Amino acid sequence: MNDTINVLGAALQPCCTDPMTGFYRTGSCLTGPGDTGSHVVCAEMTDEFLAYSRSRGNDLSPPAPQFSFPGLVAGDQWCLCAVRWREALDAGVAPPVVLASTHRKTLEFVPLELLERHALDPSS
Repeated sequence: MNDTINVLGAALQPCCTDPMTGFYRTGSCLTGPGDTGSHVVCAEMTDEFLAYSRSRGNDLSPPAPQFSFPGLVAGDQWCLCAVRWREALDAGVAPPVVLASTHRKTLEFVPLELLERHALDPSS
């Protein structure tokens, strides 16, 4: 899926360009055949989520320049894997979501109602 539609059915908005996010490092949560992790949820990092991700074996804090990854801190917005966001939700530490910047592929993993409950930009 290489379309540019968000979970609200509108045009996908950029997630973040500082740090530059997205599987393709375009600033948007675009996805396509190479993105096997479905990095489609635009979320604002929290200390709780970063600690949770570290505990699950994916430390997002240290830089990894070989992957154009700057390392994240609370307050950064980043395109997360939909499955990881759902795991964090189930663990009670899901970071807030930017609906306008979250790709509609997310809906294959998470119902819109759950995303809306954790939205920084409520649709109503």
